[in-house]
Amino acid sequence: MSTHTQPTAAASGSFAESLTMAQKEALQCAVAKIVAFGAQVGVSVEELIQMLQSGLTVGELLQYLASRAGEVA
Repeated sequence: MSTHTQPTAAASGSFAESLTMAQKEALQCAVAKIVAFGAQVGVSVEELIQMLQSGLTVGELLQYLASRAGEVA
C-alpha cells in the first residue's frame, strides 16, 4: 500500500469499526451504486476516488455524475 492511501485507509478503518453490520451493508450498497453509476457515464473508480480525495463532497460527486448522465443520454 502506498503512503498516499494509508491515511485514508486508517481513517476509514476507525470509522468502519464504529458502524453496525446493517450500516456497513448499506454503505457498501451505496458505494457499489455510485461506482456503477460512474461506470455508466464513463467515470472510472480511480477517477471517483481521485475526485473525492481532491475535496469533492459525495453530494458534489453525485451532481457531477448526474450532469455526465445528461450528456450521455
